[in-house]
Formats: sequence, structure tokens, C-alpha cells
Amino acid sequence: MDPNRRRVVVTGVGAVSPVGLTVEETWQSLLAGVSGADTITYFDTRKHDTKFACEVKKFDPLKYLDRKTVQRMDLFTQFAMAASAQAVDAAGIKGGAFDAERAGVIYGSGIGGMWTYHRQQETIYQNGGSPQRISPFFVPMMISDIAAGQISMRYQFKGPNYATTAACATSANAIADAMMLIERGDADIMVAGGAEAAICPMGVGGFNAMKALSTRNDAPKKASRPFDAQRDGFVIGEGAATLILEELHHALSRGAKILAKLAGIGLTADAYHITQPAPGGEGAARAMKLALRDAGLEPADIDYINAHGTSTPPNDKNETAAIKTAFGEHAHKLHVSSTKSMTGHLLGAAGALEAVISILTIVHNEMPPTINYEFPDPECDLNYVPNTPIKKNVEAAMSNAFGFGGHNATLIFTRFTE
Repeated sequence: MDPNRRRVVVTGVGAVSPVGLTVEETWQSLLAGVSGADTITYFDTRKHDTKFACEVKKFDPLKYLDRKTVQRMDLFTQFAMAASAQAVDAAGIKGGAFDAERAGVIYGSGIGGMWTYHRQQETIYQNGGSPQRISPFFVPMMISDIAAGQISMRYQFKGPNYATTAACATSANAIADAMMLIERGDADIMVAGGAEAAICPMGVGGFNAMKALSTRNDAPKKASRPFDAQRDGFVIGEGAATLILEELHHALSRGAKILAKLAGIGLTADAYHITQPAPGGEGAARAMKLALRDAGLEPADIDYINAHGTSTPPNDKNETAAIKTAFGEHAHKLHVSSTKSMTGHLLGAAGALEAVISILTIVHNEMPPTINYEFPDPECDLNYVPNTPIKKNVEAAMSNAFGFGGHNATLIFTRFTE
């Protein structure tokens, strides 16, 4: 690690999740082992193989946006705006207190405005196939970069601004990109994160078609069971999470509260298969090793890993193997948990939400559990913090995010000390 490189810290976080409408609500639910899974309320699921999901409950966008703006935003963008408002407020970023041209936004979505596409397609069908009935807001509501654009416009951040798309590694890549831009001196403040709202007929139907979702319709809250021998697929979730990343001296100069340091990143490709992870988690292991090297840390320095842990048979087995490869003997001393057991899989927003959770393990010295862990799998033999949170000092936490297409992103956060 170059001692002269610009250091990046986290000064604010925000979240809208299936287990809480704020960071604090989400964190308390995770420690209590609350599952966000339940019967889908958004549409009629009678013809779908999976009839449950982790929906965001009681979300009111009018707490953050006016009614006209809400009507012109897809749900994923509404989630993004809410999480970002929380993060900006927590970071204490006030207009005029920073150079707007050195404040940017990188905000991703794996899928984008799926509900907007679905509703506009219905409009065409209901009107004899006439394209003249398409809303002029269809495209700007649907495109996956619009959350990044809307955030920058709301706060007048005029620095780097774009979206990342890397399937389920999307928002971890957004955070990594934001870190690199600050390090190279192109920005002092970056808003980074991701949002997703794909619990719709095509979203659920599409993942059912590829046999990726759990079909445990008789027990939705037991369906997401990462690393458990009886796992049968992931549970789709939705929501958003935002981090405010800041150059260290810039944060100190304005008296910001520093939550943690973003110490290292590791980005790799499996170059193997469109959906399956590389055998033995080869690409994931390289991402973790690169993140350790980037952070200047040894395997023994990591206390906790928030695993990608999707509850699919291939992912959990291969991620376990990858952790063993990256950490050697220390792998069995680590605490590894998958909070997807409670939130479900937020797809492109998962990396950012789990980054926030990893930061909170450092802030609170407590590790959330993997719930529904009942039947050990011989191929998944690490300490997954089963069913009950663990209070323990956490100096360094790793967060993994892996996506269809072979995208791997690992982030490492450490406790900040001056």
C-alpha cells in the first residue's frame, strides 16, 4: 500500500431495506434475526413458481420527494433518493461547505426500472399495440443510470457522475470506482451505492425460469438459508443503500464524523460462465487476495466477512472454498455471515447494503447472524455466525459481492484511528 496515496473514509450511510426503512431500523432487525420474506403483495403470483419475496414494507417516498417527482421516478430511483438523503444528512454535507465540482455520484442498478418497463408494456397492449401511448418519461424513468443523475441534480454534485452495472456486484463496483476517483484526486466527496426494485412479474418469472429462486412457498421466512445443506435458491429482495466516501483530510477539515476507512478493494472476473461461479471460487478468491493486498493487510487482520452468501447451492459452496483459498488457516478463525438470510438478495443493491452492514459491525463491535442455519453442509464448514449475533471487537471487515457474468468485487473496511 502506497503511504502517500489519498485515504478514503466513510462519513455517512443510508439504507432502505426489506427489514428497515433506515440504517438503524435495518441494523436492529438484523441483530434480532428478523426475516423480510413474505408473500408477494405487488402482483398476482398464482402462475408463478415462487410466490414470496423480501419486499420493502411501508415505504413512503413522499417523506423525501414531492408528489410530482415521485410520479416521474421508478421505484428503484425512489429507493435510491431516500437512502441517499439519509446518507447526506448523516454526513452533514451542507451546500457551500464543499466544492460542488469535486463532489460526484456513482450509483448503480443491476436491472433498472423494471416496473416502469412492465407498466408501459401493459399500456401498449391495452391500447391495441399503439406506441403513441408510451409516456415521454418512459426512457428517463427506466434507464439504470437515472438514479445517479437524479442524486447529482438534487444535491448539485457536479463531479464524476455515472452508473455501474455488474449484476449482483453492481453497487460494490460503484463503491470501488468512487474510491479510485478520490484516490487519484478527481474528487473529494463521492456518493456511492445501488438500488433495485425488480419484484415484478418479469423479474420473479425470469429468475424462476433459470431455477435461481427458492420455491419454499410453504415457509417463506425459512427460505433464505445460506450455507445450509437444505438451501434451494435465493429470495429476491429490493431496496437501496448509499455510502458517502470522502478524502480523509477533507473530512477532518470540516469536522465530519468518520465511521470507518475504506481500506482496500479487489475486482476480478471469473471468465468462466454466464451464471455459474468458477470452480472452487477461483475468481472470488483472487478478489479477496487483491483487496487484502490493496489494504496492506494480512489474512489474520480480518475479523469478519459479510459473505455474498446467496443461499444457492453453487454460490455458497464456491464462496466457502474461495475463503479457504484466500485465508488459509485463518479461514476457520473468521466469523462469516450472510445477511441475505434476512434481507433476501437485493441484486444490484446488495453490495452497498452489505457494505453498510460491514461498517456497522466495526462501529458496534457486533456481527449479525446467518439465520435459518439448521443443517450443516460438509462443503460449507466455516463459522457462519449461526442464528445468533456475536459481540466481538471488529477492527477490519470484508464484504463480498459476486454477479452473473463472472463479476467479483471485494471491499475491506477498517476502524479509523488518526
